[in-house]
Amino acid sequence: MNKKPARLDLGTIFGSLQNKLLSELKVSKSSISHPGTQGSVTESRWRAMLSEHLPVRYCATQAFVVDSKGAISEQIDVVIYDRQYSPFILNQDDAKFITAESVYGVFEIKPTTNASTLDYASKKIASVRKLHRTSAPIPHAGGVYKPKPLTPIIGGLLSVDDGWRTNGPVKIRQKLTSYDATHRLELGCILKGLSYEAEYESDKIRTFTTASKADKSLVFFLLRLLARLQELGTVAAVDLRAYSKDL
Repeated sequence: MNKKPARLDLGTIFGSLQNKLLSELKVSKSSISHPGTQGSVTESRWRAMLSEHLPVRYCATQAFVVDSKGAISEQIDVVIYDRQYSPFILNQDDAKFITAESVYGVFEIKPTTNASTLDYASKKIASVRKLHRTSAPIPHAGGVYKPKPLTPIIGGLLSVDDGWRTNGPVKIRQKLTSYDATHRLELGCILKGLSYEAEYESDKIRTFTTASKADKSLVFFLLRLLARLQELGTVAAVDLRAYSKDL
């Protein structure tokens, strides 16, 4: 008699991943006394987790984002960019510089999600969205595709704790409504709280969804992030001549 195959419980698998990440962050906090070093280690843990679970086409790194006009963003904790279609990534003294056209999403990392850290993240995200992005024609075997419309850049905040303790999701939604399109956040992960996704229509939140339980926060965030990346498809081709015109 054939046995039914065992059922795969994604919640349990990702619950273990969430506990692992929490344990690593707790060890870093308790064993490293210097705040700057502690923050760097925390950020590297988040980036390592994302790099391990995102498809191969994506990279997650700390970086500055630059455009063809010479403008530069603030340094971003996590830049998710296209590994295959990024024409060049500049490295100088361990600082990375990524072309604006190559970016899918940008995230800031803070210990706690609260009003001030949401404001901080929104300003960092806006520094990327304000950059100029080009879109070049794409040659193919049958001719040339027209320049692709620019894809929106996903923005969000990653943290461990919910600073509000009670009614966090309600207060987060209220806070998100105060941002314009350049500053808004679509995704947030709170490992000890409820992760969330905001979907917008014009400048208003159309839907605001949270994880069902705190122990589902990481899997909720990862799956919602992957779904958004899937919807974006491929970033626009970079017009390299725009970057070289002043050289």
